[in-house]
Amino acid sequence: MAIDLPQALAAFSPGLPFAVAYSAGADSTALLIACARRWPGQVRAVHIHHGLQDAADAFESQARTLCALLQVPLAVRHVKAAHAPGQSPEDAARQARYSALAQAVQTEWPEVQDIALAQHADDQVETLLIALSRGAGLPGLASMPAHWQRLGLHWHRPFLAVPGAAVRQWLTSHAPETGPHPCWIEDPTNRCEQFTRNRIRARVMPALAQALPGFQVTFARSAAHAAQAQEVLNEVAAQDLAQIGVPPRIQALQQLSSGRQALVLRHWLRLHHQTTPSTAQLTELLQQIAACTTRGHHLHLKSGLGFVRRQGAFLVWSPT
Repeated sequence: MAIDLPQALAAFSPGLPFAVAYSAGADSTALLIACARRWPGQVRAVHIHHGLQDAADAFESQARTLCALLQVPLAVRHVKAAHAPGQSPEDAARQARYSALAQAVQTEWPEVQDIALAQHADDQVETLLIALSRGAGLPGLASMPAHWQRLGLHWHRPFLAVPGAAVRQWLTSHAPETGPHPCWIEDPTNRCEQFTRNRIRARVMPALAQALPGFQVTFARSAAHAAQAQEVLNEVAAQDLAQIGVPPRIQALQQLSSGRQALVLRHWLRLHHQTTPSTAQLTELLQQIAACTTRGHHLHLKSGLGFVRRQGAFLVWSPT
């Protein structure tokens, strides 16, 4: 069952004071206004200026105007997100944004431990559809978590079960008076169908709404089920990694089923080396592990952003 914005906010219990990631777009504006009214004096805002589009200065100006009106302290950070080879510009911008948000909060307000983000149920469905289009496994199908820890902070998405239309409806009814123009800015890049997410938003989401009313809620529920299943698998992987050791012992790995080998290898690479192998890379790695029956068997395979190689009885990873 869909919930509305007030219901979502009633279930949200951040540590006080807390910060809102505020872009000056409609969704984050709704989040900032709602939070500032519920927790007066306890909300801070952080605006990230990417410099990726001509409207970036207008977004910053709007952020300053609304925060002054709401009497919410604002920190602005300018970032330039250069993407690494093989990394998408969108992913580079996202990583830079999270780092800048954390840095701003920890510098400006060391007492703040929580940051709220404005993604809603439509965003969750778009993320799920992108994952499906790429043939993702459970981590991808789990889409965006409602709460997680990163960079020493607690991150929250309180609107993740609220349809985007409900967020926009609340905003148009509760936005403060700011003259002839609304108190938010429509992001012009949202109409650019060069990006997969925008194509899904413009073409797929309307078709789904017509064929499957209420799909945002049911699709988001499926993502939540995938996230729960992934939590269990993470526990299994952690237990297996404790048994095979770090770095992993090849002989101990070979005692596991291929599925558990894949699971624990992904867990090891993600946890200890912050990288994830592709499906093809992991398949080849599993085949080579199975073939490691003699001391002289050589193993040196591309895996994520580096290479897994054999070092005696162990597997090790390095960037080169």
